[in-house]
Amino acid sequence: MSGFESIVYEVESGRARITLNRPEKLNALTLKLMTELNEALWEADNDTSVHCVILRGAGRAFSAGYDLTGADRDVPVSRVQSPEKRYRGGTSVDDDAWQLERAQRLRMALFDMHKPSIAQLHGYCLAGGTDVALLCDMVVAADDTLIGFPPARDLGALPNNMWVYNVGPQWAKRLTLTGDMITGVEAQDIGLVMKAVPKEHLEAEVEQLADRLAMIDPDLLSANKRIVNLGLELMGARTLQRLAAENDVRGHNSAAAKGFGDRVRERGLHGALRERDGKFGDGRVRVHGPELRDGNGRLIDG
Repeated sequence: MSGFESIVYEVESGRARITLNRPEKLNALTLKLMTELNEALWEADNDTSVHCVILRGAGRAFSAGYDLTGADRDVPVSRVQSPEKRYRGGTSVDDDAWQLERAQRLRMALFDMHKPSIAQLHGYCLAGGTDVALLCDMVVAADDTLIGFPPARDLGALPNNMWVYNVGPQWAKRLTLTGDMITGVEAQDIGLVMKAVPKEHLEAEVEQLADRLAMIDPDLLSANKRIVNLGLELMGARTLQRLAAENDVRGHNSAAAKGFGDRVRERGLHGALRERDGKFGDGRVRVHGPELRDGNGRLIDG
């Protein structure tokens, strides 16, 4: 579809493929990209030829998270936005919550749209990448995909939180309290993703699932998706997402988060991230067996 710059949108054989298309930035999520994604999702939901959506990433990763450089954030809230008016920034607590809720409304289309979505993960699915992927109805990952939320170590709380509904409270805490990562295979073992396959089979695995969905009446797909999501809503899932955005404001007011800007100014963004993550070694979790580590904090076989 013409007009998109940060994503690629195509419809074929009963499916809409939406590709995050900032490969040079590992598909880091900007407000512009998320706005385009939201528009594409509702286009697919409105298109009667589409039975399901496949969400994937171009290049080496699904998404390495949110773009922390501030790129592509100048996206008007409305078509009547005027430079003569004064608008919200991000300095007050309420402004911060408002901006987080704005971004969340863009993501929640994956949960709210009638048609099912499949996340196709490879490379990295980190931070904001998980916010998007875990709102999809089914997640299929390459077995060596690395999945986690490292910014929970110093940048705030998770602004979306479907983790607990997929893996239960203990694994949700183990992963989000430390920001450690697991592989696609381990994510399958604990239920964070539906399935993990060798990366050479990933595309075919997702496409054959879309083939099967394409044989089902979209209205029936909608009915069966929505009753499951209503069940999640009765368990508080949608309300929790609303609360997660507001809770992230609390995280932003921690000493660690307030000091992040200073560390970036002193060391640069990459330097600040290396300092944060370096002390965690390879930043990995071992789902099965003891977590034995070498002197650099890297997992070793026991």
